[in-house]
Amino acid sequence: MMTVTNASAQRVARGDILADMSIFKACDIRGRYGQNLTPEVALRLGLAIGTETTGRPVVVGGDVRPSTAPLKEALIRGLMAAGSHVLDVGVLPTPAFYFAKDHLGVEAGVMVTGSHNPPGDNGFKVSLSPWSATAEELASLENRMTRGDFAQGTGSYQRVGVIEPYMAFVKSRFPASDGLKVVVDAGNGCYAAIAPAVLRDRGYDVVELFCEPDGTFPNRNPNPAVASNLKALCETVVQSGADLGIAFDGDGDRAVFVDGRGHAVGSDRSLVIFALYLLRRGPGEVVHDIKCSSIVPEEVRKAGGTPVMEKSGHAFIRNTLLRRKAVMGGEISGHFFFGELGRDDGLYAALLMLRILTETGQRLADLNDTIPSYPITPDIRLPCPLQEAEATVREVMAAFAQDTGSEISTLDGVRVAWPDGWALIRPSVTEALLTLRFEAHSAVRLAEIQEMVAARSPRLRAKMGKS
Repeated sequence: MMTVTNASAQRVARGDILADMSIFKACDIRGRYGQNLTPEVALRLGLAIGTETTGRPVVVGGDVRPSTAPLKEALIRGLMAAGSHVLDVGVLPTPAFYFAKDHLGVEAGVMVTGSHNPPGDNGFKVSLSPWSATAEELASLENRMTRGDFAQGTGSYQRVGVIEPYMAFVKSRFPASDGLKVVVDAGNGCYAAIAPAVLRDRGYDVVELFCEPDGTFPNRNPNPAVASNLKALCETVVQSGADLGIAFDGDGDRAVFVDGRGHAVGSDRSLVIFALYLLRRGPGEVVHDIKCSSIVPEEVRKAGGTPVMEKSGHAFIRNTLLRRKAVMGGEISGHFFFGELGRDDGLYAALLMLRILTETGQRLADLNDTIPSYPITPDIRLPCPLQEAEATVREVMAAFAQDTGSEISTLDGVRVAWPDGWALIRPSVTEALLTLRFEAHSAVRLAEIQEMVAARSPRLRAKMGKS
């Protein structure tokens, strides 16, 4: 039974413990455990969320990181001290946490997770409603934590198991199959025990890789969107003769695919494969983040769908998906959101990809080969304080404001687009970085666009020269 230490709660409420508010990002809360993210900060956050939700029940879950247990315990103490009824769903993947909110009929929730970040990091994914927390809602929590303006109450605590219902739900969405062999790289994260069991239940031949839960992530970095983190998976797919490989991130809301040749498939290309399959049922909208290749909107339009560009970030994509009732959404980071669910789910994405391969009788490599390809850079990450990054964005915007041959979007930083390519310059939402990405219809044009943008922005040119 969870208990509330009133003295500790009161000390935090008086503001004796001050949070480093650099942990507040655009879509969630992240920091380095023991530095700017501590149990005292978690307690203060729990008090703020409990106050904002005015006594409504709150679902709380956590990932496998060693720091999650003390952060989660402190968070729950804060929630209860503010009068919340806490439903603790234990250690589970983030998609199972979102399922738990729906399953239990509870709107508010907090998932304690560092997601894809390094082992020493941790954080909180917050929902104050059925939707993901907005930047405004997170700012309100930040302000309340700073002011120490907290409600006082006597909360309650209940432990609830949802893993089995979640697994049953996911299995119910997909028919049993036979034949395909798949390597599951759980990265020692939250899907380590769950994903292999569900896939085997659906009839797939599963080869396990890093499927022992360990929040220190001893075998690879928990971010599968970085190609170097997939080396073991690519090798295992080839060595085992598997049809494909699937890598999950630390908390399971991202999935990245490797084809039978041992080549990682870009997540924007996986998004196209999903969208083309789902749009067979009829027209609809497909939400994609601003960093995706132009192949996404082009292929969606060809299939009779309507592409919708959105900022990069889980909350932005998901909330747009819900607001517009889109068929699906996706990010180049490996988040795939499905209208049927109203959220992202790495395991659901894995099962859907397997269903597509089974129904079409095609290999993932063959499907990938049918999608056009343009030269595109990875994220170019330049260390840069936020104010300087914002000034650089403004400088690039002004440099192209009168250029009649291009279109400017300020959805997220500045995106300058031409008929045969584009440039994106944006401040990172999580780090002190300026992030650049370029794409063009040819390698020559790609170099031209990069040179042209740097030539018109002295700030950017100086930054690129130092990188």
